[in-house]
Amino acid sequence: MMLPRSILLATGLLLSAAASAQSRDTDAERIARWRQLGYGMFVHWGLYSELGGVWQGKPVTKGYSEQIQGWANISTADYLKVAARFSAPKFDADAICKLAKDGGARYIVVTSKHHDGFAMFDTRSTDYNVVKRTPFAKDPLKLLSTACRKIGVGFGVYFSLVDWHAGHTPEVQKNSNPIPPEMEPLIERQLTELMSNYGPISEVWFDMSAPTPEQSLKFAAIVRKLQPRAAINGRIWNNRGDFVTLGDNELPPETMQPPFEVPASIYHATWGYRSWQQRDDLPGKIRELANGLIQTRAAGGNYLLNIGPMGDGSVVPFEAEVMRGIGAWSRRHPGLLAARPSGLLRQPWGATLLHDRTLYLVVHDWHEGPLRVTGLANDPASVRIDSGASLSWHRDGNDVMIDLPATSPDDVLPVLRVALSSPLQAVPAHVVAANVDGSYRIAVEAWQPRTSFSFGSGYETQATTKVAMDAAIVSPRVRQVMLNFTNVHARADRSYRISVAGQSLDIPGNVLAHRAIGPFALPASPAVRIDIRLVNPAYPAEDLGLSFDSLGISRQLQ
Repeated sequence: MMLPRSILLATGLLLSAAASAQSRDTDAERIARWRQLGYGMFVHWGLYSELGGVWQGKPVTKGYSEQIQGWANISTADYLKVAARFSAPKFDADAICKLAKDGGARYIVVTSKHHDGFAMFDTRSTDYNVVKRTPFAKDPLKLLSTACRKIGVGFGVYFSLVDWHAGHTPEVQKNSNPIPPEMEPLIERQLTELMSNYGPISEVWFDMSAPTPEQSLKFAAIVRKLQPRAAINGRIWNNRGDFVTLGDNELPPETMQPPFEVPASIYHATWGYRSWQQRDDLPGKIRELANGLIQTRAAGGNYLLNIGPMGDGSVVPFEAEVMRGIGAWSRRHPGLLAARPSGLLRQPWGATLLHDRTLYLVVHDWHEGPLRVTGLANDPASVRIDSGASLSWHRDGNDVMIDLPATSPDDVLPVLRVALSSPLQAVPAHVVAANVDGSYRIAVEAWQPRTSFSFGSGYETQATTKVAMDAAIVSPRVRQVMLNFTNVHARADRSYRISVAGQSLDIPGNVLAHRAIGPFALPASPAVRIDIRLVNPAYPAEDLGLSFDSLGISRQLQ
């Protein structure tokens, strides 16, 4: 909860004017809307799909198969011969979009142009495109965007900033080519077409290259102008995106903060179709990827799972079965994918999510006997297998122990549903107790950093940032307190949001070291959370730029 307006006015800390708040809300609403999508289906389809990872009769075993032109040193003339036979008789946009929906995905992202520079849409910027150079002669993006709208699936586009046909040298190990000024008009024109001709866009997924900050800003501005509701991924670089894109198939670190997206492939070795790819253990693959999805959602991120259709346009049957298997599992557990991070510690046996007062426990390590839910301080009203039998439980300190039966109730990932009679109380690993006089001293070592990744020009500029930090104290009773930081170094050009048990104050950086902050009402709780983050960060991964020796908490003087 926020402190009353009278207190905010009295401390001179009233939040910003309504006009600027409105512009900030636009960004916040766009990101919130994108985060609600939660789970998407990536589609890598292009001329490379016709080759299926094979060149001149031999498998190309290096690199991703969608980059086969670079890895196999295929000339433009030979690549156009591939285009000449690209008829894709089995391409079915309705079937692809239905597969996404059947798989539980709420949006798709389709490769409009990969590093080969061959445009998989109807563009006037170059005749090096699927309509003019192939017997398929249709615009798959137009077909897919229309099909998605019909069934209520969001539509997004992937766009490579690397373009081997427009002048970039294939640099397949890094794909970090700078963008020469003479290439900018092509990119601008193609982005304008993509943002203008395919209806509402949910996500724009830029990839690779090493644009300058000015170029990243220019390309983002095209999206912002023409598709203001579209979320831009972090690989537009120079921190101009709406969310951070993690590395390929990289699950989030424990301290990772949203917004972020995990791009995942069914086989980690490739994204584009590979004819010689080994495909086996369907149940194991469904379980692996469902676990990736739920680990990502439990951390607050979006999960984008790729399929690579064949050159004829059809979906690989194994990949279709994986998607349907994940969808069938999610439908067995309604409400799970709409839940949010619980706030509990990461559990070694699986993941936890929360919706209202329902706590979901997704157990990837099922075993007969007690399951320890670490840090759940309030007692459950009930514990049951999702849509199944009730389970017994008992308390062990701040942990809840649930008695599991010998047999897992779900072949993919079993889910337990814990009903809570009061709002969830999560106890972190380290909680600071009061001093003898009732005050607290929270040394900086007791604070948990919350992190993200910032980027300069290109993939190799990744840097870990501290976007928030939190701590917890034991509060035996209700009281009013003030906060005092010692030896503070903060950014004078930024304000910091200090939150205590849901109450928040926004404090200019140059004020933190010079006055007591508050008052805050401490509830009686085994773990009162204190959180610090930037007010209106310039980009999601902006570093706090804050250091201090300790935080003191003392009773408010009357």
